[in-house]
Amino acid sequence: MKQAIFLDTFLGRVGIAQEDDAITNVFFRGSVRPDAFVEESTSLLEKAARQLQEYLEGERKEFDLPLRPQGTEFQRQVWQALRQIPYGTTITYGQLARMVGRPSAARAVGQANGRNPISIFIPCHRVVGAAGVLRGYAGGTEQKKKLLHLEGALPQQLGKEKER
Repeated sequence: MKQAIFLDTFLGRVGIAQEDDAITNVFFRGSVRPDAFVEESTSLLEKAARQLQEYLEGERKEFDLPLRPQGTEFQRQVWQALRQIPYGTTITYGQLARMVGRPSAARAVGQANGRNPISIFIPCHRVVGAAGVLRGYAGGTEQKKKLLHLEGALPQQLGKEKER
C-alpha cells in the first residue's frame, strides 16, 4: 500500500505518495489521487516534501528523488522527455512530440502529458500550446500559471494579461 503526506502550499493542499522506495504520485485538489494509500510519513516522503518546498520558495531548480510513474510504455517515454525540459523553459506539445520521435503525435503526447501522475517532479507544467497558450493541468491552469511564473517562464502574453 502507498504512503502519502500532505503539504499546504501557495498551490493549495498538495499530496505526495510513495510505494516501496519511489515517489509514485503528486496530487492536488481535483486531480487523480492514488487508489489506496495510508497517510503516513516516511524518510523519502519527508525528503520529497523538503525538495518541493524548496522549489516553491525558489531555492531549488532540480529534484533528486527516485520516481516511478505508472503508465504505458509510450506515457513513460513522454514523462522521461518531460524531465529533460530545463527549469524556466517552456516547449510546445509539438516540440515534445518531436522529442519522443513522434512528430505527428502531438495530441497523443498531450494526452500522455495530462496523465502524468507525478506533476511538478516530472514538470508537465512546462508544456504549453502553440503560441504559448496554457492548456490543461492536473491542478488547474491557474496552478500551471503560478508554477510558470515561479520559474520565470510564463509566456509573455499571459504575463501581460495579468498586469492589465
